[in-house]
Amino acid sequence: MRQHPQIEVVARDRNGGYRQAISEALPDATQVADRWHLLQNASDAFLAAVRRAMPVIRRTVCSAELDPGTLTAAERLQFEGFQRRQKTNVLIQRMGAEGVPIKRIVRVTGLSRGLVRRVLRGEREDVFRLRQSSLTPWFPLLEQHWQDGCRNGAELWRRLRANGFQGSLRVVGEWATRQRRAEAAIPHGSGKSPPSRKIARMMTSGRHHLSKADSICVAQIEHALPQLAQDRRLLDAFTSMIRNGEESGLAAWLDQAKTSGLAAFARGLSADLDAVAAALRELGPTARQKARSTG
Repeated sequence: MRQHPQIEVVARDRNGGYRQAISEALPDATQVADRWHLLQNASDAFLAAVRRAMPVIRRTVCSAELDPGTLTAAERLQFEGFQRRQKTNVLIQRMGAEGVPIKRIVRVTGLSRGLVRRVLRGEREDVFRLRQSSLTPWFPLLEQHWQDGCRNGAELWRRLRANGFQGSLRVVGEWATRQRRAEAAIPHGSGKSPPSRKIARMMTSGRHHLSKADSICVAQIEHALPQLAQDRRLLDAFTSMIRNGEESGLAAWLDQAKTSGLAAFARGLSADLDAVAAALRELGPTARQKARSTG
């Protein structure tokens, strides 16, 4: 670096002595914290928070009951169907163990011969997954309107259309019908806790993109551990800041994070604040505008 004094900006990791080396070789250069490492450090901090909470998570996920208020209406309906399928699986496996012919099992259950064979081979364990459709990306907005009191399928469809939805009225109407049926569903716990890394991954994915069993698990955890749910929201906010170059929100984020499960990570950012702020500026609207004007 001393051989290239014309360098004005240096991107670096936040560890390993790079900060000191750059300061000595190029004291006037702007140091920018590498954005990939910032995102990785934030993910690691959230994983650490999940690991600290694992004793409570195990007790929560293995509990017998789940508060219906922690689930969306679609999740309640899907979980009810999942329970029915699991009971059918148990029935088929018990009949198979007793030597009941497949033909008779098919007649008793009403399922196809191929499906019965898959159950007997143990290939139909968890089918608790939300079917993807044109409506899938719109579930959060639908849930919001539903919770606000809009229960009419046609009105829900009109509201989605106003926001760019291109699907049919029938699809939205069927969704509304399923929500009304789901209101009375009473779910139960899933019984087994996944490992901490999987929990962190599930919590940082949208619940509508998870299998329904995983979605139920996340709902249980966030209901029992509101602080961990807040940590996840802080992680989401930090990720958004980094990806969009929103330097103006950094100070407020650090203030919120200092009493959270990400407090150690926030202290590290504060100690390297100039480089972190520079990383946001380099990606922010002003930097992008300059790049367009000179490109």
